[in-house]
Amino acid sequence: MIIAKSQKDLEKMRTVGEVIAQVRETLRAMVAPGITTLELNAAAEKMMRDAGAIPTFIGYKPHGMTPFPFAICSSVNEQIVHGFSTDKPLEEGDIVSLDMACTLDGFVGDTAMTLPVGAISDELKNLIRVTEECLDLAIAQCRVNGHVGDIGWAVQSHAEKYGYGIVRDYTGHGIGRRMHEAPQIPNYGRPGTREKIRAGYCFAIEPMLNLGTAETKTLEDGWTVVTRDGKPSAHAEHTIAVTPDGPEILTLTKEQKLALKNSRAETVAA
Repeated sequence: MIIAKSQKDLEKMRTVGEVIAQVRETLRAMVAPGITTLELNAAAEKMMRDAGAIPTFIGYKPHGMTPFPFAICSSVNEQIVHGFSTDKPLEEGDIVSLDMACTLDGFVGDTAMTLPVGAISDELKNLIRVTEECLDLAIAQCRVNGHVGDIGWAVQSHAEKYGYGIVRDYTGHGIGRRMHEAPQIPNYGRPGTREKIRAGYCFAIEPMLNLGTAETKTLEDGWTVVTRDGKPSAHAEHTIAVTPDGPEILTLTKEQKLALKNSRAETVAA
């Protein structure tokens, strides 16, 4: 069952969304050649705890798996998702996907981004750009009386124009008091299918696109998922709420929310 959130719930999700968004933007500024993902992980955990939040990923234990040991997932190059943080410095030309979530006052905020490490190839720039475009297009489908299938179709139809592999083994999801709630939200689908979208639903939308095959495999650590052909992958994610006025992105900083509000006001005025 998909759980609709009350206005009180949504206020709490806005608060935790701002916290994790600030963590994301701080890490964005830190990524550069020479930094390690362990350093990024330590910084993220400190920021979450300083804000009074709990790093949701630490100790997360799906059925049959060992507990996840880090505050963020750090996935480099061919790693798609759930990558372990290490002491290996990031190198010029790498890309790194950082996925993070925290829990505050009983609610979860979840977000992810893929970043260039220094100068990267045009091929990788395009992969990141299209992944972010897919996220924007998918969020736009999160409207009252739409369908969950509309979200996946928005990602699929855009990604396929560029020939990218659309990861099918891992999906977006509902979110709220738990990180993973109903429904599962694949990055493929058919318009007008699956569950009807209602006001108060909250989703974590997260396209994952590969430069080559969509096929994946999991490394011996039991967590790190990589592309089967060894080609790079990109990942982008926001937590959103469905409102009567359209989708609201919850994982934005206060500054980003203000900039978005001003941008919309200028568009209306024009």
